[in-house]
Amino acid sequence: MLSTNNLSCTRDDRTLFEGLGFSVNAGQALLMEGQNGSGKTSLLRILCGFREPDSGTISWCGETTPNPQYFADMAYVGHLDGHKKELTVLENLKLALALGQTGKLSIQQAMAKVLLSGYDDALIQTLSAGQKRRLSLARLLITHNILWILDEPFTSLDKEGIVLMESIMAEHCAAGGMMVLTSHHDINLHGIDVQRIRLS
Repeated sequence: MLSTNNLSCTRDDRTLFEGLGFSVNAGQALLMEGQNGSGKTSLLRILCGFREPDSGTISWCGETTPNPQYFADMAYVGHLDGHKKELTVLENLKLALALGQTGKLSIQQAMAKVLLSGYDDALIQTLSAGQKRRLSLARLLITHNILWILDEPFTSLDKEGIVLMESIMAEHCAAGGMMVLTSHHDINLHGIDVQRIRLS
């Protein structure tokens, strides 16, 4: 459903990648690997529409992007968690729900799944880094997005949080979703087809 053809990206007169093509279908995950500065985050930003590729095309369901359906079907979680620190956990999730399509889980169900039950009225600034990361995961669960684009999703998570994240990722793909992600850690998604591309 997602495919790229001949993508290239140049930054500060340095070519990060060129001639890059791949496809990701329903039920699959694509893991981008590479050292810092290899272009992983730049590629994700291109996929999200934050910047244009220097050459090449991105297609969604056979139609070249940008198109409204692609952005409706895609959700992005970057290095920064993207929460409104002046709001509570519940208020942040209500805001995310108001901006997206309703997903399978209610806010309370998602909070329970990411182990944040009872934190409804907690201000974002009082949460630990790991809790903020799990709140980002809850945002994905309450909205309906086929394609998840995740930049270092395991950052700040402990072992329990990593296992939880992997479990939810696997459930998403098993239900027909797809992911493109970067990670410095290997991922263990039981039963899910994980492709790998190394940028260097």
